[in-house]
Amino acid sequence: MNMQAREAPPVSPAEPFRPADPPCLTEELRLMRDQVRRFVDQEVLPHADAWEKEGKIPRPVFRRMGELGFLGMRHSPDYGGTDMGPLASMVFAEELARSGYGGFTSSVLVHTDMSACHITLRGTPEQKAKYLPAIIRGETVCSIAVTEADAGSDVAGLRTRAARDGDHWVINGSKMFITNAFYGDLLIVAARTDPGAKGSRGISLFIVERNLPGITATKLDKHGWLCSDTAELGFVDVRVPADALLGEENRGFYGIMETFQNERICIGGICAGESAKAIEFTLDYVKTRQAFGGPLWNQQGVRLKLALLASKAAAARQLAYHAAELASLGQDCIREVSMVKALAPEVLQEVVHGCLQLHGGTGYMRGTPIERMVRDARILTIGGGATEVMLEEVAKRM
Repeated sequence: MNMQAREAPPVSPAEPFRPADPPCLTEELRLMRDQVRRFVDQEVLPHADAWEKEGKIPRPVFRRMGELGFLGMRHSPDYGGTDMGPLASMVFAEELARSGYGGFTSSVLVHTDMSACHITLRGTPEQKAKYLPAIIRGETVCSIAVTEADAGSDVAGLRTRAARDGDHWVINGSKMFITNAFYGDLLIVAARTDPGAKGSRGISLFIVERNLPGITATKLDKHGWLCSDTAELGFVDVRVPADALLGEENRGFYGIMETFQNERICIGGICAGESAKAIEFTLDYVKTRQAFGGPLWNQQGVRLKLALLASKAAAARQLAYHAAELASLGQDCIREVSMVKALAPEVLQEVVHGCLQLHGGTGYMRGTPIERMVRDARILTIGGGATEVMLEEVAKRM
């Protein structure tokens, strides 16, 4: 087959690769997206390489995002939020991910959608009033501490325990791979409060301030997401007041599962944003890289490869927006959200690896955007529920 049989489309100056807006995107969501886009362009991209080297995101960045209203989109106006719903999370995640920096994106979304939402969904009025305003302003950085060395996707297998002692709970155990746990301020901790209960029963959630005596944190050295801090946590006789219990005692597993739905919608948004950015970087590269007597874009095989990757990314993105819309309507969408979490990260792997291939040796060099994006993307088939676990969830509902 002659791969140059058809004339190549004209080589034009590279433009941002912007997938079409889905019909569910309201004017309010578009305005929010545009504001996030400006923030990323002006206040993230000029500094993100330095954050990657330092292994952390400066605290003023969170405060600036709080000033702009980005940290309260899933929280009530009573505490300074805007309560915009699951579609806002999808749009926000997609636009953050278009930065091309997975560590920055994950750190922000863990704060906004994967940890603080527990307080909004099941906190008492006193807990909300105490913690949410500072979280929404970006003054308190929040984290979710569920995963353990022997209990990742198998949440029911966690071993950290909390025992009642008078007016306090005493927590002992450890957590692994916890984002925002080294430099952050507040932990939502899952612990077993009924040691005699089996599996998912007997797990409770607690609001734990990071600086309490008995908490240790060891920063972990990761393959990707370099500017987000990830830590192993230890809890030795950590005493928290009785009112630190978040939600109903022994019902924490169900709260975790509920919030996982929102986390997985966010991951769908991350995959959509990162796929689009990887394709954008690669279009720019193949239209300027000279080989075989002209730009790589002139090679039909290159064009067809990018077209196929863009098509698969668009399909996964559409599914993610569909699931977010169902969630915003209050419909049961566990099957659809599980499909998103199973499909979108796998498509992203294909996209970023395919884009790196088209960059050739340049794409394998540290310091190139596509090399970073390949490293950052790898965790998304694991975190938030491994692909295999998500496929089991889909199969249960077939």
